[in-house]
Formats: sequence, structure tokens, C-alpha cells
Amino acid sequence: MTATSLSVRLAPWLFTVALFAAWEAAVHLFRIPQFFLPPPTAIAQAFVDYWPAIYRNSLFTLGTTALGFALAVGFGLALGLVIGWSRTIYAGLYPLMIGFNAIPKVAVVPILVLWFGIGAVPAVLTAFLISFFPIVVNVATGLATIEPELEDVLKALGASKLDIMRKVGIPRALPYFFGSLKVAITLAFVGSVISETIASNVGIGNLMLQAQAQFLVPLIFAGLIALAVEGIVMYWLMAVLEARMTGWAHRSGFAQG
Repeated sequence: MTATSLSVRLAPWLFTVALFAAWEAAVHLFRIPQFFLPPPTAIAQAFVDYWPAIYRNSLFTLGTTALGFALAVGFGLALGLVIGWSRTIYAGLYPLMIGFNAIPKVAVVPILVLWFGIGAVPAVLTAFLISFFPIVVNVATGLATIEPELEDVLKALGASKLDIMRKVGIPRALPYFFGSLKVAITLAFVGSVISETIASNVGIGNLMLQAQAQFLVPLIFAGLIALAVEGIVMYWLMAVLEARMTGWAHRSGFAQG
């Protein structure tokens, strides 16, 4: 392992430690009240004191997020292929997609509660609704940006529309698709937590809401850090999947993570 690769591997840990050290020092140096900004040591103590609740609610949030994300991947990939198949379909559906995505998902949660009640279903659906759009857009973009000259050449050689899509369009869209997964998974967590704060009796969002009502600020920050850790792990998994599946499309390591 070279010195450069070692420094790259250690950089996230070193920067994280430096951030928390600076945070701890600033809180004590400026005498910031704990109810305003708790130091990392107080947050760590909250993890120790409330670990069973944090663990249980984290698993629930991770489960609803993963399920909503899986639905978004399946639906987004299928819809992206349909939209990217035809310029007419692209022109017709794309404005509708933009309009739907512009609707704040927090405004949709009460409707989901009315239809499905409180619990896991609204969280899963909110994670799905907020994360499928980047997948659709990236897949459709990858398919729709095939050079017209290339299409003309392939058609002149006897290739059908399906042949062009299977052998050129879909491979071309793969880097777009796997790149969009990294964006979509982080958005899925946002959707789950939004729903949990409104329509659930369990989950990190609900735990943070209860902590806020009791002025347990360190527990609120502990919930945020738990979400951050889950998001980083899931993002890393998507980045590894992207590197494995589309490493041929990247010229440097910067594009993969």
C-alpha cells in the first residue's frame, strides 16, 4: 500500500476525529449551553444511556428506508426505460414527473396516513416517493442522449430499435443508473424520517420528536448521528456496487465515490 492510498483511506477517519475534537473544544471554550449545542461527549453518553431505544428505532428506520429504496429502484428503472425509449414519451411524461417531484413530500404524508394509517407503510412510501425521481431521470437521460449519428449508423447496419437499446442504450445508461443510486439512498432516509415524525410511533424520527418534547438535546443529536452513520454505510454500499458494475466508465477514482 502506497503512502497516497494510505492517506486516502485514513482521511475520512482523521477528518471526522478532527471535526468532533473541534466541536468539543468550541463548546467548552465558548461555554455553549448543552440544551443549545451538546458536546460530542454528552452525545456519546446519550448513546450509552438510550442505546436500546436508539438501536431498535434505527433498525426500523433502516428497514423502511431500504424497502422504500428497493421499490424506487425497481419502479424508477422501469419508468426510466419507458421514458428513454421514445422521445414522444419523454416529452409527454417528463413535465409530469417534474411537477410531481416539486410537491413537498411532507405534504403527501397526511394523505398516506389517511389511506394506510400510521406505521411503517407511510414511511416506506414516502422513502419511495422522494427517492425514485433521481433514478428515473438518470436512466432516461442515459437512454435519451444516444448520439443521433450513432443511431443512424446502427439502423443502416440493420439494427432495430430494440437492438440499439439493448446493446448501446442500456450499457450507456448504467453509469447514470448506478450513480443515481447514491443520491437516491440518501433521499430515502429523508423520506422515512419525515414520515416517522408525523405518522409513526417508532423510528429515529419519532425518537427525536419525543426527545425534543422532553428537552433531551443530546438524544436528538444522537439520533442525527445514527442516521448519518446509516446513510454513510448505505452510500458506501452503493458506491461499491457502482465501482463493481461500471468501473469501466470511470477514468479516475474521484468519479466513484
